[in-house]
Amino acid sequence: MENLLNIFVKSIFIDNMIFAYFLGMCSYLAVSKKYKTAAGLGMAVIFVLGITIPLNWLAYNYLLKEGALTWISEDFASIDLEVLKFIVFIAIVAAFVQLTEMAVEKFSPSLYNSLGIFLPLIAVNCSILGGALFLPTRDYEFVEAVTFGLGSGIGWFLAVVSLAAIREKMAYADVPKPLRGLGITFIIVGLMAFGFMSFGGFELPFKNKEQQEQAEAEKVAQSEEQNLPISAVNNSK
Repeated sequence: MENLLNIFVKSIFIDNMIFAYFLGMCSYLAVSKKYKTAAGLGMAVIFVLGITIPLNWLAYNYLLKEGALTWISEDFASIDLEVLKFIVFIAIVAAFVQLTEMAVEKFSPSLYNSLGIFLPLIAVNCSILGGALFLPTRDYEFVEAVTFGLGSGIGWFLAVVSLAAIREKMAYADVPKPLRGLGITFIIVGLMAFGFMSFGGFELPFKNKEQQEQAEAEKVAQSEEQNLPISAVNNSK
């Protein structure tokens, strides 16, 4: 549970898709002119990331990576289809977005009228694909992948809504003429990125088992170097 909370907090603030990796910047800048538009797209991103990242996790771990097909037969243990991960991840995202758009249009026309224009943008949002491509390098379990997807979506939502709120207020500000439009927007985004980067200096108190064992090993090594008991090392920190 603590590890899930750790992943959730990090994906929102520390590993934010916008400010840490600059993924999804096109739609981020395009739809952040009005708060309602930004909120609609942000909610759609949360929904799509929360679904497609677990789906891509299943596809990678049970179809693509080396040895993933052993659930079919041990004869397939040496097959490695990881080279197809870009095509498969993009296909899953595009298919899910299209199916979602069709379902919303059929069962809730009013919701489609308000969100339908945002859904096609999700399929080409590189933060969606970027989240899926992080999975092979982070070795998440399924529940952790779900947590990471939801946290990344919420982080993107906070980023776009915050910028939209600031840009609406900036409409009443006396901005120098050369900086009006994207000029002042890029400055604001840079300052917001500095703010989110400050969260990287915090050491989260939630550690998984491996991190706890590593911390204990470091304490033991430090105590041996200084010829001090471990309790003294803990008190020094």
